[in-house]
Amino acid sequence: MTDQAQRPEEEIPGKPTGASRTTLSHIMTGSDTNLLGTVHGGVIMKLVDDAAGAVAGRHSGGPAVTASMDEMVFLVPVRVGDLVHVKAQVNWTGRSSMEVGVRVLAERWNESTPATQVGSAYLVFAAVDGDGKPRPVPPVIPETERDQRRYQEAQIRRTHRLARRRAIKELREKRAAEGLED
Repeated sequence: MTDQAQRPEEEIPGKPTGASRTTLSHIMTGSDTNLLGTVHGGVIMKLVDDAAGAVAGRHSGGPAVTASMDEMVFLVPVRVGDLVHVKAQVNWTGRSSMEVGVRVLAERWNESTPATQVGSAYLVFAAVDGDGKPRPVPPVIPETERDQRRYQEAQIRRTHRLARRRAIKELREKRAAEGLED
C-alpha cells in the first residue's frame, strides 16, 4: 500500500449554516400560470430546486445534483403579481449528501404587507466531482437553536428515507423470488 492509501480521509472543516444560506426572489407573471389562473406548481418547484441547488453548491464548494425532493407542500396559491421569495439553507450533511430546507414566501409586488409562507420543501443533494462521482462535503455547523432543531429533524427524515428505500427493495426482491412481475 502507498502512504496515501494508508492515510485516513482528511477531515474537511465544517461550515456554519449561514455560510451558504440564500434567498432567490422572482415576480410571477402571466407566463407562470396554470389553467386555473394561479402560478403553476412546477414553476414554484423549479424555483425551489434552483435555490436549493445554489445553497448545495455553495456549501459543498462545487457541483451538486438533486437526489430527491421530500415533502413539497403548497399551503396557498401564488398569484400573478406576487413577489416570491425562496429561502434555502443546508439543514444536515452526510459524507457526500446534504439536506436543504426551503421556505417559499409571497407578497404582492406593489404592497408593503408582510410576506406569507406559501410552501416548503426538503431536498437532498449529492456533491459530485467532474466525473459525476460523489465527493465529500463539509459538515454543517448549526448556528442557532432553530438550526439545531432543523438538523435533528433532518436526521429523522433521513432515517425514514433509508427505511422506506430498504422496505421497498425487500418487497421487490420478495416479489421477484415469488416469480411476480411488475
